[in-house]
Amino acid sequence: MTPNSALLKLRDNSPLVHCITNYVAMNIAANVTLAAGASPAMIHAPEEVADFSPIASALTINIGTLSAPWVESMKAAAIAANGAEVPWVFDPVAHFATPYRARVALDLLALKPTVVRGNASEIIALAGGAGSGKGADSGDSVRDAENAAQTLAAGHDCVVAVSGPVDFITDGARSARITGGSEIMPKVTALGCSLTALVGAYCAVAPSLDATIAAFLHFAEAGERAGADAGGPGSFSVAFLDMLHTLQPGDLDEMRVSWN
Repeated sequence: MTPNSALLKLRDNSPLVHCITNYVAMNIAANVTLAAGASPAMIHAPEEVADFSPIASALTINIGTLSAPWVESMKAAAIAANGAEVPWVFDPVAHFATPYRARVALDLLALKPTVVRGNASEIIALAGGAGSGKGADSGDSVRDAENAAQTLAAGHDCVVAVSGPVDFITDGARSARITGGSEIMPKVTALGCSLTALVGAYCAVAPSLDATIAAFLHFAEAGERAGADAGGPGSFSVAFLDMLHTLQPGDLDEMRVSWN
């Protein structure tokens, strides 16, 4: 499925996306999901996630602000999603920062996410390498993470997406790079986390590799257009949400995608 076809299907279906994300990202993730054309649900209570995940069209899990009840919810939601054949996306935010986060990340990875999305340092470390990230910020280049991404994808039968100035997406056999975006984007808190939510939305309407590429291209296209006239992170944030909403099927420049 092409990115523009996926966007058309997203707008036609407005899928329900169950987002278990961090406190910092809740607002922007919900707004990005809505602006793109899907419907977010920010449910995280352990008492209800197992009942809710099977009725959603996709699940996204982001470990940015962990606590024991949230970990319980994440695992229960992933298990329920798998049982209902609902695709789910894992964002292992700064999983290498503490032993606790590392254990949680590996436990969630073992629950077989459909897509893993992270920055270069997160992906390198999740594949067993030594990344040089600082907190949630990457200290490695996307190019440095490509082999790790392919290894991770092949070993866990999932799509792995590495965010950066030129994004890299692979299912272990096929790989694509996507250009676009804006240099202002890293200055907006939790924008990467919101991309995870958008990947989930697209996974509800398209095969996982096609969906991930479509989400990243939608993000890159909106980012580049919004950044052209933005005066800084504040005005960019508003323009970016507007652009995610304004872009229509046919507006995504598929020449931004190059395949290996």
